[in-house]
Amino acid sequence: MEKKTIWELDRDTVEQYKEKSKLSIVVVLDNIRSLNNVGSVFRTSDAFLVEKIMLCGITATPPSPEIHKTALGAEDSVDWIFYESTLDAVADLKNAGYTICCLEQVKGSVELQEFQVSQDGKYAIILGNEVNGVDQRVVDQADYCLEIPQCGTKHSLNVSVSAGIAIWHFFNSIQH
Repeated sequence: MEKKTIWELDRDTVEQYKEKSKLSIVVVLDNIRSLNNVGSVFRTSDAFLVEKIMLCGITATPPSPEIHKTALGAEDSVDWIFYESTLDAVADLKNAGYTICCLEQVKGSVELQEFQVSQDGKYAIILGNEVNGVDQRVVDQADYCLEIPQCGTKHSLNVSVSAGIAIWHFFNSIQH
């Protein structure tokens, strides 16, 4: 097998991407410290047609060289909005009819692969701080808490890795 060249990948321009229909998925970043994680979530969101990203609390916003380093320009293609408070973002999403899904390890969580995504549903995926996770007050507002099952000794994944796994689950469920 021969690797594809950059020209064979047939990538969209930012303008073409902006015109594409997006999935009804919003990613909410609750007080993410690492700008590299923020950039990585932008890049993953671009790849899987996420509607927009809500950057909340201490989460940094573009423009930023550190975000750009991992986003590779996806901060220009994916729509985003900043909220001082994640709770305010969640309230707006609830009012707009989104199902609120925290990616968090809680009692009574649903394993991600068991969560049934509706083709016509609207979903918000909330990812939390690298140390403390999703704020408990935000968890209390969730319709579901989804957990990625793990078998190792750490029982945690990098937030950008978790975002990629969760976004892929929703994308794959909606696209098929």
